[in-house]
Amino acid sequence: MTFTPRRSIAPGRPRLHRAWIVAAVSFVAILGAAGFRAVPSVMMDPLHMEFGWSHATVGAAMSVNMMLFGLTAPFSAALMDRFGVRPVLAVALVLIATGTGVGTVMTASWQMLLLWGVLVGLGTGSISMGFVATVSTRWFVEKRGLVTGILTAASATGQLIFLPVVAAATDRFGWRWASLIVTGAALAVVPLVLVFIRDRPGDVGLRPFGATADVAPAPLAAGSFSAAFNGLLRGARVPVFWLLAGSFAICGMTTNGLIGTHFIPAAHDHGMPTTVAAGLLATIGVFDVAGTIFSGWLTDRVRPQVLLVVYYLGRGVSLMLLPALLSPHAEPSTWVFIIFYGLDWVATVPPTIAICRAWFGDATPVVFGWIFAAHQIGAAVAAFGAGAIRDAHGDYDPAFWVAAGLCVVAAAACLAIRMPSDDADDRDEIGTTGPPKAMYRSTLSR
Repeated sequence: MTFTPRRSIAPGRPRLHRAWIVAAVSFVAILGAAGFRAVPSVMMDPLHMEFGWSHATVGAAMSVNMMLFGLTAPFSAALMDRFGVRPVLAVALVLIATGTGVGTVMTASWQMLLLWGVLVGLGTGSISMGFVATVSTRWFVEKRGLVTGILTAASATGQLIFLPVVAAATDRFGWRWASLIVTGAALAVVPLVLVFIRDRPGDVGLRPFGATADVAPAPLAAGSFSAAFNGLLRGARVPVFWLLAGSFAICGMTTNGLIGTHFIPAAHDHGMPTTVAAGLLATIGVFDVAGTIFSGWLTDRVRPQVLLVVYYLGRGVSLMLLPALLSPHAEPSTWVFIIFYGLDWVATVPPTIAICRAWFGDATPVVFGWIFAAHQIGAAVAAFGAGAIRDAHGDYDPAFWVAAGLCVVAAAACLAIRMPSDDADDRDEIGTTGPPKAMYRSTLSR
């Protein structure tokens, strides 16, 4: 197949490149899918009061959700290669809307596992970090780190928007009306996806943003599911894949699994009103946007391994101190934690993708999908485990301390990471569209 662009953007031409439109709509799609992230932590106590479900029971539903969220990612990236980005995104948003909408009539915990766990997990997993890697890799040569940071921040922006709304609606109208808000948001994004999203720059006769030569689309090695498994096999041969997967699993434990799911009930245990705790969690989203975008900017300039070590160590210190910072009111010390944790929340994503891109080139979307699956497996363990600890001990303190220790382990793993060729400029290698030659010498030749 020969790739021939019908038109291109001339140097210096002020016209907005189509890549930025695709990135903007992708941001909105991720934002709409992120609405469900506001639901579990806000609704844990209302569900407990209405149905008698324990923290571990609600955490189990979120475990299923996060597990499927992660395991769907590599297959969704491959399906986007085979069937196109638009249909995969549209179906994913409909699944999220179905799970949250039908969930308003659930009366048994198994129904919550099916709707919030399975359906929403499959839907959100299709609009995850694998999708971010697909857009940034296909549509951008320049500004990849920045775009990765912006798209990654979309989930935090969704948290920022939806958490106060869902908390207020739950407090005033009940959890069912709050769920319907998320349903409507997911459905509202579908028309934008159908109208504006395109698979590749070549579909509209363009080169990727910043490309100086025509870029032919990389063919899929085999069927879509085969490509996903091939991506796993390709990654599994390289030690850095396991270092990234292990550290990213701990990232998932300490963000979505622990804080994202259990911060509000943990704060409520210390006498803090749910709406106040939801506002604090939303504020994490405010600083997450800034922190992730800044991390993307730094990733284009600083060795990504160094960034990851700093991020994980800082996160571990903040989690160790958190039990002493929670109180009935938002004290200044609590705000220090919120601001720092927000800046650090998913700042790990841009450098993790950068390392993955340096090793795997155009295969990054599928390979990173498996690394992100590890992230969500870690989140699933923490979502259930922290709830079980709360039920057994009456508070979340041991869960926070265990998570702090794991952050030190993640920092050590990242310290051991090496780029494909340590005698080359890592930043130059990260900026390439394909895997560096050193990768073939050190990995594929085996």
